[in-house]
Amino acid sequence: MLTYIARRLLVAIPTLLALIVVSFLLMEFAPGSPFATERGVPAEVLANLEREYGLDRSLIERMGIYVWNVVTQFDFGPSFVFTDRSVNELIAQGFPVTLTYGVWSFIVAVLVGVTLGAFAAIKHNSALDYAAVGITVGAQVLPNFVMAPILVLIFTLWLGWLPGGGWQGGQIEYVILPVIALSTSYMASIARITRSSMLETLNAGYVRTARAKGLPMRRVIFRHALKPAMLPVVSYLGPAFVGMITGSVVIDVFFSTGGIGQFFVNSALARDYSVILGITILFGALTIFFNLLVDVAYAWIDPKIRY
Repeated sequence: MLTYIARRLLVAIPTLLALIVVSFLLMEFAPGSPFATERGVPAEVLANLEREYGLDRSLIERMGIYVWNVVTQFDFGPSFVFTDRSVNELIAQGFPVTLTYGVWSFIVAVLVGVTLGAFAAIKHNSALDYAAVGITVGAQVLPNFVMAPILVLIFTLWLGWLPGGGWQGGQIEYVILPVIALSTSYMASIARITRSSMLETLNAGYVRTARAKGLPMRRVIFRHALKPAMLPVVSYLGPAFVGMITGSVVIDVFFSTGGIGQFFVNSALARDYSVILGITILFGALTIFFNLLVDVAYAWIDPKIRY
């Protein structure tokens, strides 16, 4: 197992370095300038700004300094627009918000999705199965940019039960609508994958043998069927978890949570390339890390994967 983890790390580390270099080059060749204004900037002022931020150096030198700072200090440098704040400070402000409702969204999506999919497979071709399939299909065709305004319309404008935006330190009433809007489509995908995988596992020979021996159905499901049925689900949970804990631009903007997605949009509009680059690298690093965790979990569930 340790050898398997070491091999995965040897793949993850150069992948992360390649991500940093490619992201830096893409931002370098992006059109426009963060210092450009409608009235234009005098050449002397522009030269001073470029000298202040080290933009007057060569591309190779700037890339080397940036990669070194990111790898050794996890420092994404200063913001070009928020002159009194660094990229790390902006991420530290927005990421805890996004992480909070993202983790809750993940918990809700996994618990509801796995439960719904498992019961639908166990009660195959029953009313419960048809209802579960209908719910997952309905949730799948309602992405978060459609679900968010529907939730606000119903629970805020019509019923007046929940606030339609804001954060207020993460109070529960401000978290519920973002969690529902973000988790719904993921929940539908998890339920659909669980159902199909569970149906295949329940028809496997070793499960039929366990049932023929007279074992209780609950024991057959939890001891023999559920664990191998989770393999496709686990492989999906890695990118799904990253997608939820890094949030959604729609969720952050629509509910005004102050999460990291809102900084990403504002930075793109203001051409604050250092913030865009920092958030992009953060998302990529989280994706690589959680995919590594998924690989380890996959190998723990199915030891054949290690070989």
